[in-house]
Amino acid sequence: MSAPVPAATSEPLTIIGGGLVGSLLALYLARRGYQVAIYERRPDPRYQEAAEGRSINLALSDRGWRALEGIGVQEDVRQVALPLYKRAMHSLDGQLTYQAYGQENQAIYSVSRDGLNRTLLDLAEAHPNITLHFNQRCLEVDLRRRQLTLRDTTTQQTHTLAYHRLFGTDGAFSAVRGAMQKTDRFNYAQSYLEYGYKELQIAADAAGNWQLDKEALHIWPRGQYMMIALPNLDGSFNCTLFFPYEGETSFASLQTPAQVQDFFERVFPDAVPLMPNLLPEFAEHPTSSLVTVRCYPWSYQGEVVLIGDASHAIVPFYGQGMNAGFEDCTVLDQLLTEFDGDWNTVFAEFQRRRKPDADAMADLAVYNFQEMRDRVADPRFLLQKKIESKISAQYPDQWLPLYSQVTFSHTPYAEALANGTRQEHIMQRLMPLIQTEADYDTPAVQEMVQQEMAQLA
Repeated sequence: MSAPVPAATSEPLTIIGGGLVGSLLALYLARRGYQVAIYERRPDPRYQEAAEGRSINLALSDRGWRALEGIGVQEDVRQVALPLYKRAMHSLDGQLTYQAYGQENQAIYSVSRDGLNRTLLDLAEAHPNITLHFNQRCLEVDLRRRQLTLRDTTTQQTHTLAYHRLFGTDGAFSAVRGAMQKTDRFNYAQSYLEYGYKELQIAADAAGNWQLDKEALHIWPRGQYMMIALPNLDGSFNCTLFFPYEGETSFASLQTPAQVQDFFERVFPDAVPLMPNLLPEFAEHPTSSLVTVRCYPWSYQGEVVLIGDASHAIVPFYGQGMNAGFEDCTVLDQLLTEFDGDWNTVFAEFQRRRKPDADAMADLAVYNFQEMRDRVADPRFLLQKKIESKISAQYPDQWLPLYSQVTFSHTPYAEALANGTRQEHIMQRLMPLIQTEADYDTPAVQEMVQQEMAQLA
């Protein structure tokens, strides 16, 4: 762990946004001796019921675990996380096909967003260097005066607050970024998929047990759309339907309970008997959008910095949104050590190092949507994945599959994407020689693999 900053030399730090990244960042900064104040627009989630239909589960993987290890809470979180060792693909006729995520015993972990946020807030509240302020909506960030205008949403009273150093961890629609967007030469882009998502649930059985394999992320791939399910500790599964907004088969076309029931019985027939509340949930739960945000610079005059979704919101199909935000915290912490708390240099170097990785992860997330909704149902794709695993086992120092580089390593995202692109070109040359898994051991295939590996070396 990094040596704490002596309290006498520390300055007060302000964080806008008390979600997952904001609360974790506060713990990292407080550990160094800084006084940290968090301002969050929502009520304290520890005293609120989780919002119905907005309880999407998260996939915690190696980058996120490393960030939690940095503040010593990984074992606490592990007690409420469920390991997922594989994908389970459900065909139209209910047949299951499995695909391992990594090597033996490698898993991603299903965690509740709300539960994890509560855990981190409990830790933050217990730390003497952190103060929490809820129901505080940020109305304005005056960058020139280094001043915030906040509204208390319980009293509707508005007040101003000076800041010394400001961290924007307030999500894809960041108020802090909104102020930075008005500065000279600030680049900003947002793009929406033509798909939305709706949260549904597969219930536990009468005994409170899981009705599907709890060690798998379940996918119903249907070409232009899909449904996925991740397990909860109570025996249920959180399902997410990723579905077009408009078109012949879309949210717009499912307007009545009868249309919803008919569609699910035709397209997800093995899931419907496990979803007793399908119709009320479909009607009552919101349809949410899927946005990618890119911007630059992430910092302003060494005084303000954007972290997590505020600087690089991505769609959820690689399970890396939270993990990338958590990795931001570990990178920033490393830079504070490397540059001895020189905030100007830390902020400048943070954005320089992380921007290429954020852009790469945004591209990977969209690509993985196409893979999950369509390609995982293709026998040739599944065969290719098996062949990639064989190459990795034969040449472990030269070939780590792209998914494993992203999920089970700390390889920078941009480097992982470049490696994955090279690997895909190799597979395009190799797969015409392979019709079955056994073909990998034929002399012709082995010769080509050796040649390809020699070029990679």
